[in-house]
Amino acid sequence: MKDFIRSIASLPRRQKQVVLVTMDMCMLPLMMWLAYAIRLARPNVTVMQGLEAWYVYVAIAGVLIFALLGIYRAIVRSFNEDYLLRISIGTFIQIVALYAIKKLDVAFIPMSIPLMYGFMLFSYMWWSRAVIRYATLKTFAKKQTRKRVAIYGAGLAGQQIAAALNRSDDYLPVCFIDDKKSLKGQSLSGLKIYSPKKAQKKLGKFGIEEVLLAMPSVGRARKKEIIESFEATDVKIMELPGVTQLVDGQVKVADIREVDIIDLLGRDPVPPKPELLKKNIKNKVVMVTGAGGSIGSELCRQIVKHQPKMLVLFEMSEFALYSIDRELQNSGIQVIPILGSVTNQAKLERILQQYSVQTVYHAAAYKHVPLVEANPFEGIYNTSIGTQRSVDAAVAQGVETFVLISTDKAVRPTNVMGASKRMAELYCQGLASTNPKTQISIVRFGNVLGSSGSVVPLFKKQIAQGGPVTVTHPEVTRYFMTIPEAAQLVIQAGAMGIGGDVFLLDMGESVKIVDLARQMIRLSGFRPVDENGVGDIEIQFTGLRPGEKLYEELLIDVDNVEKTGHERILKSFEKYIDYTKSKKIFINLNSACITFDNFVLEIILSKYVDGYHKDIF
Repeated sequence: MKDFIRSIASLPRRQKQVVLVTMDMCMLPLMMWLAYAIRLARPNVTVMQGLEAWYVYVAIAGVLIFALLGIYRAIVRSFNEDYLLRISIGTFIQIVALYAIKKLDVAFIPMSIPLMYGFMLFSYMWWSRAVIRYATLKTFAKKQTRKRVAIYGAGLAGQQIAAALNRSDDYLPVCFIDDKKSLKGQSLSGLKIYSPKKAQKKLGKFGIEEVLLAMPSVGRARKKEIIESFEATDVKIMELPGVTQLVDGQVKVADIREVDIIDLLGRDPVPPKPELLKKNIKNKVVMVTGAGGSIGSELCRQIVKHQPKMLVLFEMSEFALYSIDRELQNSGIQVIPILGSVTNQAKLERILQQYSVQTVYHAAAYKHVPLVEANPFEGIYNTSIGTQRSVDAAVAQGVETFVLISTDKAVRPTNVMGASKRMAELYCQGLASTNPKTQISIVRFGNVLGSSGSVVPLFKKQIAQGGPVTVTHPEVTRYFMTIPEAAQLVIQAGAMGIGGDVFLLDMGESVKIVDLARQMIRLSGFRPVDENGVGDIEIQFTGLRPGEKLYEELLIDVDNVEKTGHERILKSFEKYIDYTKSKKIFINLNSACITFDNFVLEIILSKYVDGYHKDIF
């Protein structure tokens, strides 16, 4: 019944008027006969004796009067006092017309018939419209607010979500999309299955607003391919989470979510090597500097999974430390939050000694290129001097392993942030060359998706505000990796070190930032403004920021690289500065930061950091 009402209510306006007129033309003569039948208390009666084809006159005259009063032009769902008044006037006119017919002896009409007919006519017109209004509000109007959805994937998840959507008030499943040829043209759960190409032609015709990916086990590459195939359409792409995130295996409407750009840019993960993850962590006291940052906090999450004896959180931001400490309190691992700066070597040594720390992951650093460019002394003091004092403290206290987390911006940097990281690398390499008891390693990688320094959160915010989305340059490219993958690889790389190693994480293919912006706009259900000015959200190019490069590199010397036992970790052999010399350099570097000596800083960075030649001060 609901489907019938929905189909009638979905007709074009003109066709709905024809339905109402036809219904009234059938019912008005019936009302007249009923008035005579009730008066004489028997069905076999002569109606309007003397007037042949009375039913034609009653039907046409009644409908014509109501039409002239605008009854059929009004929208039934907006049934109101004005509509009732028009019905009353139309009914009154017909009552007067019947008395006129009686007075003129055109037909035999008893005195009570016009009033009885008028009462029944008004009741019919009122109740019929009220029932139509009620039915449409309870069925069609409710369904009309539901988003029309095509489900991509006719498997078990697709069938489960179709059943769930049919019971929901928010979504209306219209059809399935599946690339299996054997399913083409078939029906499932009452919905027809279309091939992807045919479905794209039908999206507009069916009024589909969203395509729901119901393939929880599909890989990132395939998911990206499917989403890109819908770029020419105006539909929003939604998805169900991965199999591991569906707790009980049953798909629910609440599981539907927007496609996360991180899922598309990230790669299908390579299973980690358990022995590498546990080597420097299990049953050991581990400290993470910069523990509240994007990488530092994820390192902490990964570390507690591998049963350390204790985890020391070292962080200078009170709120960041509070957040990660609170998150890890229920991990079952003893967590010690320490508020402090990595530039305070005395405190570092005291903490390392007090808790007998065995492994240090040094993630503390400033990473926003424009901010460090505007505050070069703070950037170098925190990152370069901070690393020097951290590794010196680790060596002085006999820490077993020290892992410096570096960045691709340290390779031939054009900005202070990258130069400060390269100086930190050089000091660690020089110190490692003295063969201390502490095994010192460096892990270098590119951008991590979703970090505080990533463009992804910025783009999401700009899209939510309606644009514009700002990109520095149409040709700028970056490497991307998910935070969990980066943290796992950092731990594994650190476990492979023998001292002085520079490990590079395989970042995959570089991504054009403007392409990333366009894809995020499409995933949000909008269209990027094209060269003709057509679209929803504009992309604006703001120009490269101070010290920013068009592209980043992971290698300084591409020839001196070898593979390791892990397919996504490479080892680079790079030149470094003798420790005795680097110690003197850092004394000068520290002095320049304290005295704000631009000239000395510029000379040191230009002389010892390969590729750094820009006069930034």
